Amino acid sequence: MSTPSTQASGRRLRLNVGHDSWDLIWSHVHRVLVVNLGMAVTNLPLLLALAAEHQPWRYPVFFGLLSLGAGPSLAAVFAYLRRAADDERAPVADLFRGYRRLFTRALLGWTPFVLLVAVAAADLAALWGSALGSALAPLLTVVILLAFSSGVVAMAGLAQDPAENPTVSRRTLLAACYASVRRWPLALLNLGLLGVSLALVNQAPLLGLAVVPGCALFVVWRDCDGMLESVRGGGHVAPAEEHT
Repeated sequence: MSTPSTQASGRRLRLNVGHDSWDLIWSHVHRVLVVNLGMAVTNLPLLLALAAEHQPWRYPVFFGLLSLGAGPSLAAVFAYLRRAADDERAPVADLFRGYRRLFTRALLGWTPFVLLVAVAAADLAALWGSALGSALAPLLTVVILLAFSSGVVAMAGLAQDPAENPTVSRRTLLAACYASVRRWPLALLNLGLLGVSLALVNQAPLLGLAVVPGCALFVVWRDCDGMLESVRGGGHVAPAEEHT
């Protein structure tokens, strides 16, 4: 026979969560799982190569080429997150449709930043330990971080409005760079989140891929939207005149 104290304790432990709250929770879980699945599938060659080689820096050209596919993946994920803002249960097919639609333009926009990172990293490695390297190391590090941040912002810009047909031009790429400089705290936050996510996925691939990317990329997407909005509000984003 239960006592009043145990009955009171049982009532305190009972969760009283409404239907709307559970629906919101499962909508977030659904979105995270779709993003994680999309990142895993679209970057499968890179993930398999990283699983087979634990020192990827020894093969910079090979892994550099594989990393080109990360740009279209990010653009597709950002487009899906924007779609999910209107429809919280947007199907996974929407992500892959966005990947197919944005692939060429995202690849064209992502490649210059990857090349810039590769050149700056190669210079940093070649000059490491020399007097000139000590002087140029801070500058080259800033170039690498700025290029990576700008590439992520550019991919978010491509996915901003699914109703439009976004293009890639020198002006849009420069706008992404300007947004990263102007809103550098958000840029550093994004880089930190992406760095921690990569480290977690590297240490625990299955658990990391199942949980981390969707949560981190949602925050990165919102930050990139804020960065681009500040640039647009300042009148620095103009219609592209020369398209690639």
